[in-house]
Amino acid sequence: MIRGELLERAGELRARRVPFVVATVVRVERPASAKPGDCALVLPDGTLEGFVGGACSESTVRTQGLRQLTTGDSTLLRIQPQGVAISGGEAPGIVTVPNPCLSGGTLDIFLEVMRPPMLVHVFGETPVARALAEVGRGAGWDVQPTDDPHVPVAADAGAVVVASQGGDEVAVLAAALKSGVPYVGLVASRKRGASVAESLELDEAQRERFHTPAGLDIGAHTPAEIAISILAEIISVKDAADAFGEPEQPEMAIDPVCGMTVVVGPGTPRSADRYFCSPACCDSFAADPERYAHPRG
Repeated sequence: MIRGELLERAGELRARRVPFVVATVVRVERPASAKPGDCALVLPDGTLEGFVGGACSESTVRTQGLRQLTTGDSTLLRIQPQGVAISGGEAPGIVTVPNPCLSGGTLDIFLEVMRPPMLVHVFGETPVARALAEVGRGAGWDVQPTDDPHVPVAADAGAVVVASQGGDEVAVLAAALKSGVPYVGLVASRKRGASVAESLELDEAQRERFHTPAGLDIGAHTPAEIAISILAEIISVKDAADAFGEPEQPEMAIDPVCGMTVVVGPGTPRSADRYFCSPACCDSFAADPERYAHPRG
C-alpha cells in the first residue's frame, strides 16, 4: 500500500470515527528492510496496513501501536537488536523494544495516535444551543446540533446536552442515559431540572452522569458564558474521556519461540492455540512443538 493509498485509507477511517495509529519510519540503521518514510496504519483490531519492515518489526509496531492507542499518547518506538544496551537508559518519549530476529538493524518509528474528536449532540434551537455548538467546535469537538428529538444518539457520543427549553426533552435524556453517554446535561432552572430528574427515575449510575442545571457554577449569564460553563463541566467529567474512541486493551500472547509479545488478532501467525510474531517462528514451532512446550516470557 503506497503512501497516497494510506492517506486515502486514513481519511476513510477518520470519516467513520475509527481510531488508528500512523506508524512512520523516521530512522534506520542497517541491516533493515525498511527505509525512512515507510509507513503503516494500525487499526483497533490489530490489523496493520502498509509496510514498516519485516515480520518482527511489524509485530512490534502492531503490539506497541495498540498500547499507544489505548493510552492516547503518541511516541517514538525504537526497535533494536536484542542484547544491545540502551545508551543512557530509557530516554523520555522513546519506547525501546528488543528485536530477537537474526537480521539485526535498528528502526526508529513514530507512532502517532489518531483518535476521533469527541462527539457531542446538542438538542435545541436556542441561543445557548447555538453558542454551545460554536464553542464546542472551537474546542475541536464534533458537535452535532439538532432540534429533532427523534435523532438517535450515536453509540460513541461523549456528551448529550439538551437546551430546548421544553419540548420532548425527557425522551432525549432518557435515551442518552440508557445508551451510557458519559455526560448528559439539561439546560434548565434548578427547580425544573429537579422535576425532570424525578420523572426520569434515575438509578445511582445514571444520576452521576446527569447534570442539571448543565454547566459549572461560574456565574455565567449570557448564552456564550453558559456554553463555556457547560464545556468546562464536560471536560471535568473524567469518564467523558472514554468517548474519544478509546479501544479496549487487545488480547496479547507470548511467542513460544522467540519470547516476543504479540497481538492476538487478524493476520497474527497461529498454530493450534499459540500465536507468533512471524511465519518463521510459527514454522519452527510446528517442526518441533515439544521444544517450545512452555511459552517464554
